Amino acid sequence: MGSADATEGEELLALLGALGHPIRLRIVAALVEGSTYVSQLARDLDISRPLLHMHLQKLEAAGVVAGHMEVSEDGRAMRYVTITDFSQLLDAVTVARAAATLRDDSSKGRKT
Repeated sequence: MGSADATEGEELLALLGALGHPIRLRIVAALVEGSTYVSQLARDLDISRPLLHMHLQKLEAAGVVAGHMEVSEDGRAMRYVTITDFSQLLDAVTVARAAATLRDDSSKGRKT
């Protein structure tokens, strides 16, 4: 495999890790309806903003959501989040190809 494939396994692990939590799945489901600002999303999901931020960081790192700042009419900075156009075929062949790109030490230090 070429060097462009060198991170394929790590990217798959990041995506699976990002989606492997009930709150993060709820965030993705909420954002399918459209972009919203963080405070509203926290209210919609009935979770605290700090907890939401923690989960959004994981989703952003995996490329599942994207955030940007906007200034409201009253001058307040508001962080909006939106779902990205992500897609990943997940079957045995995909997993095998991704696994082949992992370094031998890539599982060391990883939370399970």
